[in-house]
Amino acid sequence: MARLDEHDNPSRGLVVRNLRLAFGDTLVQDQVSFHVAPAQIFVIMGVSGCGKSTLLRHIIDLQRAEVGDISFDGQRLISDDRAERAALQERIGVLFQSTALWSSMTVGENVALPMQLHTRMRAAEIQDQVAFKLALVGLAGQESRMPSELSGGMQKRAGLARAIALDPDYLFLDEPSAGLDPITSQRLDALIMRLRDALGLSVIAVSHELPSIFTIADDSIYLDNQSKTPIAHGTPRDMLDSTVDARVRAFLKREPIEDAAQGADA
Repeated sequence: MARLDEHDNPSRGLVVRNLRLAFGDTLVQDQVSFHVAPAQIFVIMGVSGCGKSTLLRHIIDLQRAEVGDISFDGQRLISDDRAERAALQERIGVLFQSTALWSSMTVGENVALPMQLHTRMRAAEIQDQVAFKLALVGLAGQESRMPSELSGGMQKRAGLARAIALDPDYLFLDEPSAGLDPITSQRLDALIMRLRDALGLSVIAVSHELPSIFTIADDSIYLDNQSKTPIAHGTPRDMLDSTVDARVRAFLKREPIEDAAQGADA
């Protein structure tokens, strides 16, 4: 289970505690608490508009929450020390939904950029690391190609190679399977699990793609768009087998929520 109570104090992994997400007076989610253990794949799921990507942006420090706390291995994300925040952010890799690859740079240049900006590695060392990271994601020898020359699945892999360029401890994925055909999506799921195993990554993925959720998730949380709170924690399979909430069951079974609610009342 990912649920935290007031007595929990995990010293390792990602801990999100009592987070409140809002835009002015508009509440997005409240009372969000969970723990992601080392080398675990954790999925944040829910229907469109429930706040999944908003939660992700808060965890990677693109937005600040007024209430709640986020920590990585006991180190609080919210800090006024710029050097401390920068060091923590270098432990985080992110694959955005659009991949966010620089279209004017080659694949190799895209992967090299984080190393050029945040390390003192020499050019030859960076070149070796670029080749290694591309090989890890199945793009060996693709350094000189432009992002526009790649298929959608290959662009996702190139984005993954850049996300792991600095050997992060935590990898965040925003709808990694979005826009991919089922076969390419399955291959990407397999790659994510291989990277988790090979690099010991903690992976936090936002997704509403059920095949991927059931394939990769070691643990998960369901954000409800009506109560504006998480209403289910655990593995997707356990949720499907044991949840009594009609909205969670409808989501996991890909059923209309109205039909699920009527079935529950029958």
